[in-house]
Amino acid sequence: MNKAAVQPHVQDTHTLRDYINLVKLNFVPIFLIALTGLLVAIIYAVNAPDIYKSTTVLKLSKPQGSVLSGSLLPEFQDFGSDRFIANEIEILKSYKLRSKVANALLDSFNVSSTKNKYYMIFEDPSELKQGKFRLKTIASIVGMLPSKVSIDQKRGLDIVEISVESPSPTESAMIVNCYAEAYKGINLSYNREQLTRVKNFLASQRDEKQSELISVEETLKNYQEQRGIVELPEQAKALIEQSSDIQAKMNATRIDLTMTEKSLNQYKDELKRRNPEIQNYIDNLASEPYIKRMQDELAEQKSQRDRAIKDAGPNSPLVKKAETKINEIDARLKNQLSVFKAGVLAATPEEIKTLTAKVLEEETKYQSLNASYRKLNEIGGDYDRKLSALPTSSTDLARLTREKMAYEKLYLQVEERYQEAIISEQSVPGNVLIIDEGLVPVKPAKPNRLLIVLIGLILGFGMGIGFAFIRNYLDNTVKTPEDIQNKNLNILAWIPQIEGLESGIKDFEFVVARKPDASASEAYRALRTRIKFSKLDKESLKVLLVTSPTSGEGKTTTTVNLAGSFAQANFKTIILDADLRKPRVHTVFNQKRFPGFTDYFFGQATFEEVVRKTELNNLDYITAGTIPPNPSEILSSTQMEAFIEKLKTMYDYILIDSPPVIAVTDSEILSSIVDATVLVVSANNTEMELMEKAVELLNHEQGSFIGIILNNFTYRSGYGSYYKYYYYYSRPKDGSSKKNKLKV
Repeated sequence: MNKAAVQPHVQDTHTLRDYINLVKLNFVPIFLIALTGLLVAIIYAVNAPDIYKSTTVLKLSKPQGSVLSGSLLPEFQDFGSDRFIANEIEILKSYKLRSKVANALLDSFNVSSTKNKYYMIFEDPSELKQGKFRLKTIASIVGMLPSKVSIDQKRGLDIVEISVESPSPTESAMIVNCYAEAYKGINLSYNREQLTRVKNFLASQRDEKQSELISVEETLKNYQEQRGIVELPEQAKALIEQSSDIQAKMNATRIDLTMTEKSLNQYKDELKRRNPEIQNYIDNLASEPYIKRMQDELAEQKSQRDRAIKDAGPNSPLVKKAETKINEIDARLKNQLSVFKAGVLAATPEEIKTLTAKVLEEETKYQSLNASYRKLNEIGGDYDRKLSALPTSSTDLARLTREKMAYEKLYLQVEERYQEAIISEQSVPGNVLIIDEGLVPVKPAKPNRLLIVLIGLILGFGMGIGFAFIRNYLDNTVKTPEDIQNKNLNILAWIPQIEGLESGIKDFEFVVARKPDASASEAYRALRTRIKFSKLDKESLKVLLVTSPTSGEGKTTTTVNLAGSFAQANFKTIILDADLRKPRVHTVFNQKRFPGFTDYFFGQATFEEVVRKTELNNLDYITAGTIPPNPSEILSSTQMEAFIEKLKTMYDYILIDSPPVIAVTDSEILSSIVDATVLVVSANNTEMELMEKAVELLNHEQGSFIGIILNNFTYRSGYGSYYKYYYYYSRPKDGSSKKNKLKV
């Protein structure tokens, strides 16, 4: 490669200025895309329907348990409040609850006199204006609700917000309140579930004990009538009174045992399903001798206390002594149970800790009741033996009387517990508190038209900038002088677009002659200077070949104007149109192609006939003439070399316009017989690969290639770093030319 054709490699880096310049270069498409985005956003914002939003606020708290479910263990800590809230939110999103809401909506619609306050329950809401409507099915409404309803927990709080969006403000408030009420009802039924089971069990026991009491009373009455016994001895009465108390307590304890056993079995089954090992551990704990012994002692002391109360009254020293022992045993038992509880819960997975605690609690309660029942049974046996010791005539009556009194007391206890269960069930408020009901919104929550327009504008600009970057990435054309320098190629000059030429006015193509003060004319004069001093190793540079990678890049215009600039410098110059494929030099001067270069070659015209004058002094040109069938053979012939030598004797500079170097080999042939070769590329038109390929073809052992001319380079604000390339000269207001220093 010719040393003159090589420039130091410029590192291809991208700075912020480069990106800003890229945006400036593509300002028009970016502006148009942004404007389109803005218009679309405005149209959408204007036509978007108003959406109203109503919100209800709920406070959720974990259930505290039943007043009937007393516990020997202290209250368990609140495990997993966030998990509890998450579970409740899933209930709020459940199909069951949405079904309740859908049914409530349709029910309210059926009884409503104003149908136009509904929207989402219609198949086609626009039909309502015509007095028609088709309602959605329950399943359709249930499926639609999740997209219209948002349920969120306030971070760190037991507060849940339910929001509903609808084009109808009344409907949005109605749906959100239906959600709150439906959830409150489901939650209340869940919280009352255990109490309801207890109430139903006590109801069945009450009816059963009432029937048994009536039966015993009837038996006693018949016995008295048959035997004629009306009164019992005082000793028997006291014994019956005490025995009936024990019997009633036994029956009541048996009822408590039954209820506790049912709950315990239910919890055990669930725990065994989840973790059988923990269930086995709790079963072993229930049979712990130390625990059983303390439970038996506790039952014994309670029995002694009850006897003391019966015999000496509630304030007697015996009662107080028994209470003290009961408290001591109870404290030891609770302490021991707390140790076991800590051990069990420490090794229990988080998700089943509550269930494990419940099983442990119910198991302990069951064992305590069982111990009490056994003790009462022993005491009852003692009273049975005492009754058997009565006279025969009084024994049967005493037993019947005791049964009657025991059933009366038991029935009263069951009735009392049943009434307590009813009150407890009805008094449970649930753990849902509606703090704020959903109100009918006055103003729409959506759309935020200003925000939509702003987002549309931002997205438009973003898409425009994205388009600019993609376009730049995909565009592989030469754009600036630095693009050429970055390829280690020498750039001779950069020629701006000729004013008026892009409009199709060919009169301005020969700009150095017709507009000598134009910036393009100054650029050609600067190019002339560079070419003159580009090959200092040769005595003279007289023959210059001008070519381009492909057609349409301005090589003919460059040839003509460069030749004109040499002529203006008082150098005798001639232009030779050697493009024997698509010649164009004659069109620049508005002349015919004949006779020309090939006609002289074939002896059909004289030298004087083919050489033509131009409007500039010292500038002649020779057209191509007749298009031959073998241009390459003509250009590579010895006659061609002789013709060029002849021109050298007559002219100071000979500029040859040749075909594109990529398309045909004509330029390669000519480049081997000329003094210098220049390659014309067009800004934003010539592809980088084609330029490099053309340079590769022109670089040969003759070393005639001297550099590249960047044609049609238009200064724009985007080429901030190329301001130095645009004007070689500035024009003062008086119209004269003032030369400035060229910065390279």
